[in-house]
Amino acid sequence: MDSASFNITPESFQTEVIERSNNMPVFVLFWADQVAPSVQAKQTLETLVAQYAGKAVVALSDVSQDQTLAQHLRVQGLPAIRVVQQGKIVDQIDGPVDEQQLRTLLDTLTQSSTDALKGQLEHYIASGDFEAAAAMLQQSINEEPNNQGFRVELADVLVLKGDLDDARTVLASIPEDTEDRQRPQNRLEFIEEAAGFASLEELHSQVAADADDLELQYQLCIQLVVAGDSEAALVQAMEILRRDREFRDDIGRLTMIRIFALLGKGNELATAYRRKMFNFMH
Repeated sequence: MDSASFNITPESFQTEVIERSNNMPVFVLFWADQVAPSVQAKQTLETLVAQYAGKAVVALSDVSQDQTLAQHLRVQGLPAIRVVQQGKIVDQIDGPVDEQQLRTLLDTLTQSSTDALKGQLEHYIASGDFEAAAAMLQQSINEEPNNQGFRVELADVLVLKGDLDDARTVLASIPEDTEDRQRPQNRLEFIEEAAGFASLEELHSQVAADADDLELQYQLCIQLVVAGDSEAALVQAMEILRRDREFRDDIGRLTMIRIFALLGKGNELATAYRRKMFNFMH
C-alpha cells in the first residue's frame, strides 16, 4: 500500500484523518469496487497525490465493508470526497471527478502561504501600490512570524518603495541562507551603488561619446538595473564580459549573476541570458 494512501475505519478516523489533517490536507475518498466511477476516482486521486510528494494524503473508506463513516459524513452516492484540513471539512466533491478538478483543488490546498500571497503581491507591485504590498506583508508576518519568505518579500517591497533604512533592518533579521534573500539584497546594493554615479541620461550620452570606456558602460548597466530595464542592463553586462573578463575581476559576468537573482527563478529573460553567458564562456 502506498504511504500516501491508506484505508481507514471509524476507529482510526480520529488519528488518521483529524489529527493528520493538522499537518496536511487529507482527501477522504468513499468508494467501492462495485462502483466503476469510484474505482476510477481512487486511481486518479492516488496517482495525483503521489505527485505532490508529502503535501497531501488519501484516506480510503470502502463503503462495501463499512458504511458508518459514509453515513456520519452524509455521503449520498459514490464516489464522494471530503477534504479535511486543520480538523475541519474544507471542501467536498460528490459524484465523478476529473483529473483537472482534483489538480486545481490540490494546488489550492497545498500551496504555501508565500505562494498564495505572491499573486496579490505581484498585482500591487505592478500597479506601484507599495504601501498596500508592505501592509499586507506586515500582517502576514504578524500571523506567521517564522515565515522568512514573507520577510524576504517585505524587504524587497521596502527597497522598491524607497524605504532603504527599513529594508536594511528587515534584511538584517533574515538568516543569510534563506531562499531568495539575495534578491532584495542585490536590489538594495544596486541602488546604493547607483547613487554615486551620473544620471542615466548623462551616462547614455557619455557611453555614446566613448564606447570603449568599460567603466562608463558598467555604470550605465547599474543605472539601467535601478531604472527597471533589466534587458538593457544585461546587454551592457554581456558586452563587458565579451570585451574584457579581467576588467574589475570579471565584473560583467558577476553583474549578470546579480541581475539573474533579481529577476528570480524561472524568469525567461534570465534563462535566455544565462544561456548566452554559458555559450560565450564555453
